Amino acid sequence: VCVYGIAAYRQYSCGGGYPSVSLSTPLPGIPKPVFASVNGQEKYETKITTLENGLTVASQNKFGQFCTVGVLINSGSRHEAKYPSGIAHFLEKLAFSSTAQYGSKDEILLTLEKHGGICDCQTSRDTTMYAVSAEVKGLDTVVSLLSDAVLQPRLLDEEIEMARMAVRFELEDLNMRPDPEPLLTEMIHAAAFRGNTVGLPRFCPPQNLEKVDRTLLHTYLRSYYCPERMVLAGVGIEHEQLVACARKYLLGVTPVWGAGTPANVDKSVAQYTGGIIKVEKDMSDVSLGPTPIPELTHIMIGLESCSFLEDDFIPFAVLNMMMGGGGSFSAGGPGKGMFTRLYLNVLNRHHWMYNATSYHHSYEDSGLLCIHASADPRQVREMVEIITREFIQMSSVMELERAKTQLKSMLMMNLESRPVIFEDVGRQVLATGRRKLPHELCQLISSVTASDIRRVTTRMLRSKPAVAALGDLTELPSYDDIQAALSSKDGRLPRTYRLFR
Repeated sequence: VCVYGIAAYRQYSCGGGYPSVSLSTPLPGIPKPVFASVNGQEKYETKITTLENGLTVASQNKFGQFCTVGVLINSGSRHEAKYPSGIAHFLEKLAFSSTAQYGSKDEILLTLEKHGGICDCQTSRDTTMYAVSAEVKGLDTVVSLLSDAVLQPRLLDEEIEMARMAVRFELEDLNMRPDPEPLLTEMIHAAAFRGNTVGLPRFCPPQNLEKVDRTLLHTYLRSYYCPERMVLAGVGIEHEQLVACARKYLLGVTPVWGAGTPANVDKSVAQYTGGIIKVEKDMSDVSLGPTPIPELTHIMIGLESCSFLEDDFIPFAVLNMMMGGGGSFSAGGPGKGMFTRLYLNVLNRHHWMYNATSYHHSYEDSGLLCIHASADPRQVREMVEIITREFIQMSSVMELERAKTQLKSMLMMNLESRPVIFEDVGRQVLATGRRKLPHELCQLISSVTASDIRRVTTRMLRSKPAVAALGDLTELPSYDDIQAALSSKDGRLPRTYRLFR
């Protein structure tokens, strides 16, 4: 800074007379600033390359010294139709254990620690994701480690036994926790897609715990862990660098279960069936302590929506936001915001209802939009009628613009995070072979109209309901009554008359 600039700064900072200069006018003697600029769209475009063995490499450049890299596989609990359920759950627990190159999980963690790295594996109904976040300069080590973890796991007997213990503990925890949402999600999928694809259990059933061994795991891995079902995705690295590492460590590698043509690959399309699953359970002691949660009955009612590959996916996402949907990261408490339908029409008017939240689950061949509500066991019938009325009234387009703005805001806010960008890149490329960029998605959200909302609502109400009920179900209406309410004009349950109560 020049001497004049310093003198001027001292004059004004010591209480001298401030000039009447606007903040946009440059100070005298200060060099003209040079701002960073983006030269064209290629700077934020997702680059995709397919290798000779069928593996897809996708990357998104992002400023910073850390990157997130991982392998996403088209494999999950929906592919276990020809196997005992629970294999994907076991593989999640066995991830990043000993491999051909690394003697133990501790050795893997110490290797990552040198590059400030962490690793994680998550399985869902249709995708398995192995991911590592570390310094960019450690990319070679990271891709080598990922290749080893995915294709060369040892699956020792003691590791499988540890995974069995971890799965058993998770199943116990699932049944004991005060928040029953994961359990209800399992139940609603089982009711909506009875015995097929996404209706198969995501968590290993207790009776299958002893059935999973190395031979079974290798048989499953041979069918689903093949290059053409994989995407190596990276955020925060140069595309050419990632492709070079992929060629070095993922091309021509023979997996530990041996090379061969995949057999028993399940290509079933999800068949929506509708139905009801009820679990009678004493919920009076799920939360003890100074402020215990009162005994509640939890109901989830869902209807078939659409696949994420269809054009109606975006209107369904907007509808879900209008109702009061969103994950745990979105603003607002139960009902997700004070202007959503479930807040204004349900929680704001019925003080005895503890929760009313909308969820939208979408897959490559079907989807499910559902409402979860909780109340005292004595008021279950009234609560069910309130939910069915909300389904019938979904076609009214109150607060449409607010819902569209909130959805765009939530999308952009989440895509500030590097691991979220990584998952978005990987999942989109795995499912469709390309990635829709945030500005494209925002344009699609902006173009949703009131007639789109009415159309998808009419489409949804044609399907049979899926119902999951947990707790004291004495007052639960019959499935036929719930179906009749959703087929009526006002969503009311058929009247019942009792001589004795």
